[in-house]
Amino acid sequence: MKREVLLSPAARGRLDRALADALGVGRAAVKDAFAAKLVRVGGRPARASDEAQPGALVEIDLALACGVPLADSALPLAVLGEGSGWLVADKPAGLATHPLRDGEMGTLANAVAARYPRCASASPEARDGGSLQRLDFETSGCVLFAKDRAAWEVLRAQLSERTMEKTYLALVVGRVPVEGVCSVALAQRGGRVVAVPDPLRPPRGARKPRAAETRFCLRQQYAEHALLEVRIMTGVMHQVRAHLAFLGHPVAGDLVYGGPAAALDGLGRQFLHASALSFERPEGGRVRVESPLPRELAGMLSQLEGD
Repeated sequence: MKREVLLSPAARGRLDRALADALGVGRAAVKDAFAAKLVRVGGRPARASDEAQPGALVEIDLALACGVPLADSALPLAVLGEGSGWLVADKPAGLATHPLRDGEMGTLANAVAARYPRCASASPEARDGGSLQRLDFETSGCVLFAKDRAAWEVLRAQLSERTMEKTYLALVVGRVPVEGVCSVALAQRGGRVVAVPDPLRPPRGARKPRAAETRFCLRQQYAEHALLEVRIMTGVMHQVRAHLAFLGHPVAGDLVYGGPAAALDGLGRQFLHASALSFERPEGGRVRVESPLPRELAGMLSQLEGD
């Protein structure tokens, strides 16, 4: 799969590591692309050891996974809740949701496959390993998995019908109204997502715009930042990050969509956490599963309270 990726303005160090972080995939997949000379910067072949250039446009051809995730029992796995046909795993930041090539290890789906082998073949697309969502590489929190195909179908229908409630906590830049909603369409362009206020006139090079709706309410206002509770009714790639940046309130630590203005001393990742999922269980009855705020994000809030 050919991709164009715009590196973050804060990208530094080896190109292979910066590229893996930007794509949200395991480094093994990126390493294979470099070995096959399928990575280009400025139209010229690049090496894995090259220095990452902030803001550079990188072309890469990634091999997609065509088999189910392999079991990786060496990875820790925290399960937040489960039933006969489902489970919600707590994804840490810095971990891809599922592999992008055959044999890739080190993802959340690999950890789930080791403890719940049935999940590996529950989803129609083998690489998903039963997962019904995909969180960005730096985003932490709730990820829903099905244990069998019947449960997957029931849960997937709720996503399509928008009856599954997905809640996030996001620290953003600036002073924010008590509540709000953004319904601007989004379209993929390269490795990023752009807002498309007029779907009939998308930016050049963008894919077909998709409807997207993001709702938010203010949880805590700080001097220069605000903690928001965010609910998304759709599931477009980078939706929360792109919508909040479009509104002028990029997620703290998200230098891709927010640029240098989103940088926050002491924060080594984007402050976006999938804090809760609410859905109808395949066996009946509605359930809400919550993920506690990771220690590094809770510490950042304490730091802001003390400023």
